[in-house]
Amino acid sequence: MKRRPAILVLEDGRTFRGESYGAVGETFGEAVFNTGMTGYQETLTDPSYHRQVVVQTAPHIGNTGVNTEDDESDRIWVAGYVVRDPARIGSNWRATGELEQRLADEGVVGICGVDTRALTRHLRERGAMRVGISSVTTDAEELLERVRSAPAMVGADLSAEVTTDRPYVVQAEGEQRYVIAALDLGIKRNVPRRLAARGVTTHVLPASSTIEELLATGADAIFFSPGPGDPATAEHPVALAREVLRRRVPLFGICFGSQILGRALGFGTYKLGYGHRGINQPVLDRTTGKVEVTSHNHGFAVQVPGAGADGAVVPNQVIDTEFGGVEVSHVCLNDNVVEGLRALDVPAFTVQYHPEAAAGPRDADYLFDRFVELIEGARSRGADDSGEQHA
Repeated sequence: MKRRPAILVLEDGRTFRGESYGAVGETFGEAVFNTGMTGYQETLTDPSYHRQVVVQTAPHIGNTGVNTEDDESDRIWVAGYVVRDPARIGSNWRATGELEQRLADEGVVGICGVDTRALTRHLRERGAMRVGISSVTTDAEELLERVRSAPAMVGADLSAEVTTDRPYVVQAEGEQRYVIAALDLGIKRNVPRRLAARGVTTHVLPASSTIEELLATGADAIFFSPGPGDPATAEHPVALAREVLRRRVPLFGICFGSQILGRALGFGTYKLGYGHRGINQPVLDRTTGKVEVTSHNHGFAVQVPGAGADGAVVPNQVIDTEFGGVEVSHVCLNDNVVEGLRALDVPAFTVQYHPEAAAGPRDADYLFDRFVELIEGARSRGADDSGEQHA
C-alpha cells in the first residue's frame, strides 16, 4: 500500500510527522495509549474506544494480520490509530487478511513511523488530550486549529452511539441455569460468551431500555456493560441502576457500568490524567488478598468519600449510602484508583476493569462465577422469604 506523508498534532501543539497508515484522510479524537503487547484487533473493535485515537506502545503492530473470530463488535470503533513499525506482511494460521487493508476498508485514518515511545511519555506527563491526524495536509498550525475546536471527552455522552439498535439473545451453552438482561452501553462480545459458558442466557438490550423492558426478558439479574464517554452525562443509566437497586434485583457492572453504579450509589466520578488502557494492570482483590494482572480500558473512575490526597481508599471502610453499606472491593496498585465496588445490603457489585479479557489475562474470570453466586443467593433468599410467608 502506497504511503503518503502524514502528521499528528496534539492540542498543546506537540507535533509528530510520519506516514499514512490505513485510510488516507483526516481524523480527530482523544489521544490515549494502550500498553498491550498483543490483542490489537480486540482493541480496535472495542466500542469503549469510540472517539479515541489509540497509540500502541508496542512497536510492531499487524504481525498476525486480522481474522473473522477475534472482533469484539461488528466494526472498528477507534477514531484513529498510531503505530511505530507496521508489519509488512501478517503471518498467522488464523489470519484472513491484513490489518492495514482492513483499516483502509473501514475508513480508519492512521499514522505510522512516529516515535510512539516519545508520544506515550508526553501523554503520561501532560495527560490525555485532543489530537488530529491528517494525511491530506502537513500544515501543523492549520491542523492545530481544528484539533482545538474538536469536542473533548469530558461531557461526552456516547453510549447511544455504540449501543445495539435492537435486542438480541446469546444462548447459554448446554442447560440454561439463569437469564440476565444486559444494558448495552458498548458491550464486548466476550461478556455474553463468558456468561454462556456458565449456563447463562444473555438478552442484550439498547441503552435506552426501561426497567420494565429489562425485566420482561424474565431476567434473574441485570448487567451494565462497558462503554465510552463521560459517566457524568449518563443520566438514564444511572436512574435505571437506582431502580434496579430499589427492586433488589442482582446487578453486576463492568467498567462504564461500574461508574454508573457508583453514581447511582451517590458517589462522584472524575477523569483520570491519562487513564488505564492495556492488559497488564495490577489490581488487588480485597476479598481474597490476591493480586490480579488485569485488562483495562477506562479514562474515568469512581470517587468514594474518605479517600486520601493520593486517592488511597481507607482499608475495610464501609460507606453509608441510600442503599446501605458499600465497600471498595478492588484497588489498582499502580495509583490507588477504585477498581471495584460491593454493596453489602443489596445484591450488587462491579469492577472497573475487564474480567472478560479479550485480549488479556484471565486472572479475573472468577468474577463471572461471583455473579452467578449472587444470582443463586438472591434466588435462595427469595425462596426462603416465600416459605416464611406461607408458613
